[in-house]
Amino acid sequence: MDREIKICVIGLGYVGLPLARLFSTKYNTVGFDMSSNRVNALMSGHDTTLEVPDELLQTALANGFVCTSDIDAIRDCNFYVVAVPTPVDENNNPDLRPLYNASETIGKVISRGDIVVYESTVYPGVTENECIPVIEKVSGLKFNEDFFAGYSPERINPGDKQHTVEKIKKVTSGSTPEIGQRINEVYASVISAGTHLAPSIKVAEAAKVIENSQRDINIAFVNELSKIFTRMGIDTQAVLEAASTKWNFLPFKPGLVGGHCIGVDPYYLAQCAQRYGYNPEIILAGRRMNDGMGEYVAQQVVKLMIKKGIKVLGADILILGFTFKENCPDVRNTKVIDILRTFQEYDTNISIYDPWVDPAIAQREYGIEITNNLPDRKFDAIVLAVAHEQFKSLNIEELKKSNAVLFDVKWCIPKNTDGRL
Repeated sequence: MDREIKICVIGLGYVGLPLARLFSTKYNTVGFDMSSNRVNALMSGHDTTLEVPDELLQTALANGFVCTSDIDAIRDCNFYVVAVPTPVDENNNPDLRPLYNASETIGKVISRGDIVVYESTVYPGVTENECIPVIEKVSGLKFNEDFFAGYSPERINPGDKQHTVEKIKKVTSGSTPEIGQRINEVYASVISAGTHLAPSIKVAEAAKVIENSQRDINIAFVNELSKIFTRMGIDTQAVLEAASTKWNFLPFKPGLVGGHCIGVDPYYLAQCAQRYGYNPEIILAGRRMNDGMGEYVAQQVVKLMIKKGIKVLGADILILGFTFKENCPDVRNTKVIDILRTFQEYDTNISIYDPWVDPAIAQREYGIEITNNLPDRKFDAIVLAVAHEQFKSLNIEELKKSNAVLFDVKWCIPKNTDGRL
């Protein structure tokens, strides 16, 4: 435990890269990713996710931070951090394959006395029951005798330039009390917001998975309120503004709930609960509500078009924004795709404008075309789906045909809207 720490962060995406860059300010740090294209881009000094500014990344590289896809380059590390995605499959079941692959990689290079910390969001028990056995099998080493483990859930908020990794309090844990203290010390040395040492790995895993499940349920509640108040002809925003004057009212807003955390984590918790014989009714009800909001938005727009006498078949529709949240290029599990697919059922002509999205990624992941340039024509209906900063200064009236429908999902447009959540 007195050895000089050399850190390897496995997975250099939205979570891993900011953490690796931060660690590199204090420790000898290597970032590992299976994608050579990703590694080459980072080594050139540019992060396509825009989570780490080029200036910070280039400074880190100049000071010795290295990114690699060569497994031999991480053999001399002794503190491994796993930050790979934990998605769900087409049936919303947890897909642990990225974790298994990362654990196999670690098993090939780990040595006696080394520590492995998982950051990927999982349900309680995954670290010790799913990941550690893979490392043991590949390495031939024994857990808590030859190597040790911990769990420290990621709390990255993509696109948020205020709540960066070092400014968010970190939960830590270890497979023994001594290892927990050691892991906590390492994180505390770079996390200015401080740390919270949980009593066990399972507690830390559970703490993470309920954070986003709680948000998901609260958003589902206001989404349901939005549907109710729309039928009653009441302005949902006005209702929430009035209710929020009470000090303990929770200020959640209706909207699309996608991304790699809030739209995924409740399924991890739900499956874990079902394995223990409990059917989590509230958690899954919230998911059903939020998963259906994209289709609901499109149907509301179609109803408004019909009321205005706009022919839906063959109509020209513009969707503003495709990312899962504002001011970031992340399209993982974006629910805007559900708006698009519902419109396609009506044989409409759809254009998607998003200045943040790499069109090649949208094409590869969803098979759709996205433009980074505002279309120079007018539309029968416009849906503002994502609150990108660029959209707030748009002259949307210039994009509308004379009788067009404007639907504001994100409450960005103060007036002249035909509908909003």
